[in-house]
Amino acid sequence: MDRLRAQRLIVVEISESEPGLFDSLAKYNPLRAKVQSKDIVLFSRQLSTLVSAGVALVSGLNILQEQIESPPFKEVVNKVKEDIEAGLSIADAMKKHPEAFSDLYVSMIKAGEVGGILDTILERLSAYLEATEELKHKVKGAMMYPAVVCSIATLVTIFLLVGVIPTFKEIFAGFGAELPLPTRIVISISEILKEQWWAFMAAPVVLYYAIKRFYKTENGKQLIDSKILQAPLFGPLFRKVSVAKFTRTLGTLVKSGVPILQAMETVAQTSGNKVIENAIMDARESIREGERIAEPLKKSGVFPPMVVQMVAVGEETGNLDIMLSKIADFYDQEVEVAIKGLTSMIEPVVIVFMGVVIGGIVIAMFIPMFELGSLAGGH
Repeated sequence: MDRLRAQRLIVVEISESEPGLFDSLAKYNPLRAKVQSKDIVLFSRQLSTLVSAGVALVSGLNILQEQIESPPFKEVVNKVKEDIEAGLSIADAMKKHPEAFSDLYVSMIKAGEVGGILDTILERLSAYLEATEELKHKVKGAMMYPAVVCSIATLVTIFLLVGVIPTFKEIFAGFGAELPLPTRIVISISEILKEQWWAFMAAPVVLYYAIKRFYKTENGKQLIDSKILQAPLFGPLFRKVSVAKFTRTLGTLVKSGVPILQAMETVAQTSGNKVIENAIMDARESIREGERIAEPLKKSGVFPPMVVQMVAVGEETGNLDIMLSKIADFYDQEVEVAIKGLTSMIEPVVIVFMGVVIGGIVIAMFIPMFELGSLAGGH
C-alpha cells in the first residue's frame, strides 16, 4: 500500500485473487516436481557462506539461483529475490513459499534479521537442517530393507496364486477324490484373486485414502499418532526420533534468540506428531502462566525423565540451548542404535514370514500328490 501511495495511487480495496483452473490442477498434480529437502540444506549452507563473506543478500541469491538445478526451487528463489528487491523483508518473502521454507525456517530468519546476526543464524540453520536430514535418512534406511523384502514376498505369493495354482487345480480335477482342506483353501483364494482381481488392487488404494482422510480430522490424527508411539517395534524408535527433533529444534531456536513462547509454538507445529504437539502446546500454556519448562514437560508423560531432568538443569544454569543440543546428540545416537537393532530383528522375522506363507502354499499343493503316491503304492 505504501508503494502504491508513493505512485500517487489511492487504495480503495484489496482482495485476494482466486486461483485459476490450471493453478488448481498444478497444485494437486501428484506428478509435479517438488522442492526437495536436500536443495534447502544446500541453499542454506551456500547462502550462509556468501552472507558471512560480506556478499549482499540479493547478489547472493542471484549467484545461487544460477547454480540451482531444481526448476521448482529455482523459481521459488527467484520470487524471493524479487520480493526482497520490492521491499519485503527476507522472512516475509520466504513465508510466501511454505512448500520450501517451513515455519521454523522463517522464524529463525526473522530472528536473524531483527538481531542483525543473519549470517550466524544461517550457519546454525544449516547445521540443524543437515542433522535433521541425516536423521531422516537413517530412519528411511531402516525401513527400506523390510519394505523391499515384503514387496518381493507379496509379488511371489500373487504369482503362485494366479500363475501356478490354476495349473495344479486342473491336475487335481482328474483325481476324482476330495482334496485336503489346506489345498481347498489355497485353490479358493486363487479363484477369488483371479475373479476379483480389481477389488484386491483397489482395496489398498481405497484404504490408503480412507486413512489419509481420517488422519486429516482432529480425532483421527490424535488416534493414529498415539497408536504409532505405542506400536510394539517401531513405537520406541518414533518416540526417540520425536524427542531428538524436539530438543534440536527448540535448542536451535532458543540459541538464535527466538522468544521461548514463539519457539515452543513453532516446535509444536513442526513436531509431526499430534500427541507430541499437544504436549508441547500444554507446556507452552504453563510457561505463559509463569511455570518453568521442565515441570509441564514432566506432567505431559510424553518425554523421558532424563530429558526433563536435563532441561531443568539447563534452566537452572542458564544454558538451556546447550543442554538441549546435548540431549539431541544423545538421542541421535540412541536412534542409530535402535535402527541397527530393529534392522537385525526385522530381517529374520520377514524371512520366517516369507517361508511360512510361500512354504505353506507349496505344501498345500503337494499334499494331494503325496496321497496320490500312497494310493498308487497301495495298488
